[in-house]
Order: sequence, then structure tokens, then C-alpha cells
Amino acid sequence: MFLLHNGQLVAADAFALPLPNRGLAFGDGFFETLVFAENRLRYTADHLARMQQAATALYLTLPATLATPGALAATLGALAAANGLPAARLRLQLWRAGGGRYAPPTATAEWLATAEPFAPDEAPIAQAGFAQETHSLFSPLSFCKGPQAWLYVRAAHERQQRGWDEIILCDAAGHVAEAGAAAIFWLKDGALFTPSLASGCVAGVRRAQVLRAAKAQGLACREGLFPPEELLAADAVFTANVAAVRAVKRIDLTIFKSHHIDAQFKNQPN
Repeated sequence: MFLLHNGQLVAADAFALPLPNRGLAFGDGFFETLVFAENRLRYTADHLARMQQAATALYLTLPATLATPGALAATLGALAAANGLPAARLRLQLWRAGGGRYAPPTATAEWLATAEPFAPDEAPIAQAGFAQETHSLFSPLSFCKGPQAWLYVRAAHERQQRGWDEIILCDAAGHVAEAGAAAIFWLKDGALFTPSLASGCVAGVRRAQVLRAAKAQGLACREGLFPPEELLAADAVFTANVAAVRAVKRIDLTIFKSHHIDAQFKNQPN
């Protein structure tokens, strides 16, 4: 397998991460998870918009090879091709260059991109439950991926310990925020509901696509701070991330009768 380090193609088994590394030392950076399939990078514009927002929040400058939709798609498409992957799950990690302590020494970002085979799993989620040990945290960086990754590691550990297929995070005030690695949506009386970013949830690219698709179909969309009782009273519940849209059959003891997810929520636009 091959990876890209600052634009250079390197064999994975020959790669060593140079030190100092501010991503390792301070978490001074962020990451994106992307999918390349059907000869295109999915949601390129949405990924780039979130990357630009994250870079601004962290006082970083995106490298030129990642800084436009065309450049991002070409760079990561080349990595998928180098690994012979017609469908690839890509992880793009960016961190501030240089060493030092907390004070940022530069706005220059270094980066690493890796690829693995991608196979979508849209099977329904049999059992989900509400996290008891971890809650979401709103912050200036909670919209992007990376700075609060420890939170999702804790949530995944609890999910494993409880034997669930998915876990649902709430904020400190008890409002529904998101699933362990996906946005959460529900349908009730012909309207689509999802937590607002004020809950601390990630501004997922698939979340944005689902909302766009629903609005284009004339479906009422409501973003807000909702208690778990409103989610449990839904007609249907589903999660959505860059990999898949998945219906939820059961949360704790509540069983949802409808597992049908409309086709517009699953479409994969360019």
C-alpha cells in the first residue's frame, strides 16, 4: 500500500513520521474521512468547505495541493489509483508544521493521506442506546473532525461494552447531538428533524447533503435542541455519514416500525 505525505507518494511500510510533530504532541490539527468511488471523490466541495473552516479556526493555511475542489479530488484520486482501489476510504490528516510549545510557530500545514478498500454497509442498525459515560461538547472546533476525537473513542468503548450496534450522544443539558460516528435524523409527521450544531455535533458533509435533498423535495426540515423523548417519539430514525445512510430499528427499549429511508437521502451527488 502507498500513502501520501506532503504530496509525496511513499510505500506505507517504508514511512516514518518525522519529529517533532505538533499533531502528535498537541492535537494541533484536524482530519477528514472521504470516499472515492465510481471514479470520483464524493462531496468534494463540502469536504473542502469544512477543511477551510477548520484551517481558519486553527490559524492554518491549506496546502495548494488540497486547497481547491479540483486539486483535492486530483490528489486523493491519485492515491486511490496508486493503491489499485476502485472504491477507497481515505483519511486526510493535517497538522501544523514545526515544533515549539503552545504558541503556533507557523501557519504552514503538513499532511498525510492514507487509503483502504471501501465497501458501503447500509444494513439497518438493530440496537442503539444513549451514552451514559460521555456527552457531546460544543466548542469553536466541534464542527470539524479531530480536536475532540477522544470523545468518540470513549463513546465507542461504551458501545462495545454494552453490546450495541450504535451509540447516541447527548450534550451536557441532555439534548440529542449525534451518533457515535454519524449524524442522526428522524422523521415525524412528515417533517425531518436533526440536532443543530449548537449541540456539539460534527458538521458532517452527509448531514448537509441530507438536508439539501430534503429541502429540494419540499420536506420541512427542523434543526434544533431536542430532548431524547422527541427522538424516541419519531416515526423513523436513521444515521448518515460519508460512508452510508442506515435506518435504526431500536433505541434502548423503543422499537421503530418504519425502517424505510427515502431514496433522496441516499443519493450520491457529484
